[in-house]
Amino acid sequence: MVGSPAVAALVAHAVFWLLLAYGLLWQEIRWRGLAVFLTLWIAGLYGLPYVRYGAALSSSYVAVLDIALAFVIFKGDVPL
Repeated sequence: MVGSPAVAALVAHAVFWLLLAYGLLWQEIRWRGLAVFLTLWIAGLYGLPYVRYGAALSSSYVAVLDIALAFVIFKGDVPL
């Protein structure tokens, strides 16, 4: 059985990739922005295991990247 933290991590990663694709498709994010978010994601992927309790924080880290990416794409006005 899969626990809720695993589902939350899966949702955070799926939303991250969907937001990147949406931003590129509608040209709301440029290639430099894409490079910045991918670099941050890769830094978290390889850097967080070296931080104390970092592995437990990886889904939260990706969720924060999701929030920042949503603000960049939707220019601070997130439609509900």
